[in-house]
Order: sequence, then structure tokens, then C-alpha cells
Amino acid sequence: MTNRVGERAVRGSLWLFAVNVVSKGCQVAVTLVLAALLTEDGLGTVSLVVSLVNIGQVVQSAGVYDVISRTARDPRVLAGTVLTLSAGGGLALTAVLLLAAEPLGAALGAPAGLLRIAALSLPFSAIGGVQMALMHRDLDFRRRMLPDAGGMVLGALVTIALAALGSGPLSMAVGLLCTAVAQPVLAVVAGVRLRPGWNRGAATEALRWTAVVGPGAVVATLLINVDYLAIGRVLRPSAVGVYSLAFRIAWMPYILVAVVLGGVLFPVCAELVRSGQSVSGAVLRFTKATLLVTGCLYTVTALLADRVVLFGQRWAPAAVVLVALCAYGFGLGLLHTWYQVVRAGGHARWYLALEVTHLIALLTALALTTRHGVLAVAVAQAVIVWLLVPVTWWVLARHGLAFRLRELGRAVAGVAGAGACCWLAARLLPSGGGVAGAVFAGLVLLGVYAAVAVPFNREAVRELRGSLS
Repeated sequence: MTNRVGERAVRGSLWLFAVNVVSKGCQVAVTLVLAALLTEDGLGTVSLVVSLVNIGQVVQSAGVYDVISRTARDPRVLAGTVLTLSAGGGLALTAVLLLAAEPLGAALGAPAGLLRIAALSLPFSAIGGVQMALMHRDLDFRRRMLPDAGGMVLGALVTIALAALGSGPLSMAVGLLCTAVAQPVLAVVAGVRLRPGWNRGAATEALRWTAVVGPGAVVATLLINVDYLAIGRVLRPSAVGVYSLAFRIAWMPYILVAVVLGGVLFPVCAELVRSGQSVSGAVLRFTKATLLVTGCLYTVTALLADRVVLFGQRWAPAAVVLVALCAYGFGLGLLHTWYQVVRAGGHARWYLALEVTHLIALLTALALTTRHGVLAVAVAQAVIVWLLVPVTWWVLARHGLAFRLRELGRAVAGVAGAGACCWLAARLLPSGGGVAGAVFAGLVLLGVYAAVAVPFNREAVRELRGSLS
């Protein structure tokens, strides 16, 4: 059983990584194009609209997709019931946002028309979410490539084309709608044909899970969007634009590595728990992988943060913000990995408590720091995340889900040593050189990091090679 789960985990990780490379690569392309074509105000407006849509997507699902991975009943019966619940919630939320677009737009400084277009995407993303949850249960990320990555490619092409034609922030709203519509259609093409249904037992199970995990999912989404809303409310939209560019860059290692690994770890741990096996070995391996790979990407990103002026000199203030957000993303990746274990182990109330604690701390910090500028917000984000790391570890240990900390010693030493060597190497690298110079510097730093970190983690590398073989 353990070997079979491990093989599926490796395949799932590779395919989910490929999905995220394509889909998040599209987001990077969109970000770069918009940074080049829009003003700080324009990018800030886009970020506010995207934040509201992200919150709406989670509210309509309320974390219920996870129960499809955990259920012991027929997953398609449960999925049909979840589809009815989620799509119905999406329609209701769309109606609310259409009616409230004017006051919301006035409060946040975003055009009401953009909010209305973006709101239309919610029912479609609800349907696509349930379809992809079925693929997620079986770690079938190869089939998920078409609806997930394919929808993002279509949306990115529409956004970039409209932006190049001078549509401004409207391009992003239309692109979001195209992505949302394409996902359920492409999922059907991929073979996931699901009809709305209703089963009382399945509905009870889904709603019971939602009652605990749903608020946690909403809180988690607020945690990564409320800063945009606070900055937009207190500071000018241009400040949102500067913060948004730094945040989007710092977000990429988290999405490409931590979310990928966490997305595989949850069903793996859920299956191990169902079979009565220990999850500590899986937690250790995934934690090491998260630390090593995100540590590499965040080290290089932070050391090259001043190259953000390649998008235009007007983005120079984003450099120091990016450094602080790299520390935030590194810690958040570790929290995300451990949160999957807490939830998969059936301790959803503890997960909710951790997320609520995080949100309360962040809201307090935003109330105190936002008026001092976006750098103060970024620093507050990083401090709060790292204060929560030992608390989350304590929760894992309390429920018998943790490994011995000394087993992580070599990985931590490798990350710290590699980071120090990269810092020294960065001081010797020439500045400037445009895009080619930035690429060369990045490759050099990646090589330095690997040369130092890999010898500290030979066992982890051997495990990965063996799994791939």
C-alpha cells in the first residue's frame, strides 16, 4: 500500500507541477504584459477585481471540494450533490455582486462594470471546481491538464490580446470570464461528465465538512486578498499596483512548489489515514521538498529583487517590498504543507483555529501598518507567518502527525548554507545587463544554491531518484 501510494504521489506531483507551470506561467505572462502596458493605477484596479473574484470563488465552494477526496461513499454521488450546492451558491453570489457592484466599486476605487463582468465567472468556476476535485481524488492530474491549464491559456491569450489593443483593466475581467467558461467545457472533453444530483446522506456529509472547513477556506482566501483591499481603501490604487507586482512575483514559488506538493499531500495523507498507516514519513519528505525547493526560488528572487525595474523604472519601489514578501512566501509554503496534514488527519477544527488566528493577527497588523505604506504591510505579513510556524508544528505533534525535528536538521542547514553562499555570490555579480543579465545572474545563483544544498540532502535526492525509477 505504501509503495503504491508513493508511486501515485510522485506521478501526481509531476503532473500537478506541469499543470501549475502552464497555468501559473500564463499568470506570469499576463502580469508582465499588464505591468508593461498599464499604469500603477491600472494594475491596482486589476488586482482589486481579481481579489474579489478569488474571495467569491471560495465562498461559493466553502471548502467542500476537499470532502470528495476524503469520502468513503461513492465519490460521483457525492460530487453530484456538491455540484448542486456549489453551482447554486455561485449563482446566488453572482446575483449579489451584480446588484452591489456600484457601492463596492465606489468603496474600493474599481469600476462597477469590471466587477459585473468578473462576477459572471463564478457559476462556471463552481462547476469546473467539482469536476477537477474528482480528478484530484485519484491524483489524476494528467487529465486535469486540459481544463485547468487549457482554460488558463485561453484566458491569458484573451487578456494579452485585449491589453495590447488598449482595453486596459477590462482585458483582465474578460480574460477571467473566458477562463471560467472554458474550464467546465474542457473538463467534459477530458472525460469528466457530471450531472447535478441530490443525495441526502451525501449532502449531510458535505455540509458537515463545510461547517468546519468552509470557514477555514474562506479565511484562507481572505488572508491572501484582504491586504489588497486594505491598501486600496487606505492608500491610492497606485500603491496597490506596486504591492501587487511584488506580491505576484513572490507568489510564484509558493504556487509552483508548495501548492503542488500540498495538493498531492492531502489525498496521500487521507488515504494513509483511511488505511490506518502513519503519515509522519510522508510529512517529513514533503516538508523537506518544500523547504529545499521554495528556499532556492525565494533566495534567488530576493537577491534579484532590484531587477524589477526591467518592467519600468516606475516599479522600483516594489523591489524592497518583494524581498519582504519572499520571506512571507517561504514561511507560508511551510504552513500550507502542514495544514494539508492537519486537515487530512481529520482535525479540521484545529485547521480553522489556526487560520482564524492568522486572520485576526493580520487584520490587526493591517489596521496598524497600512497607513505607513506597502513595505510595512509586507513586513507584517512575513512576521505573522513565521510566528505561526512553531504553533502549527505544535498542533501536528499534539495529534501524532509530526516527525522528529532533528530529522529536518540537514535540510535546514542546507537551505541556510546555500542562502548565505548565494548572497556572497550575488555581491560579485555585475549589475545591469537587462533581461540577459538577469537571466545569467539567476542561473548562477541557482547553480550555487544546488551545489551547497544538495550535498546536505543526498538521502532526499536518492529517495526522489528511486521514486522516479
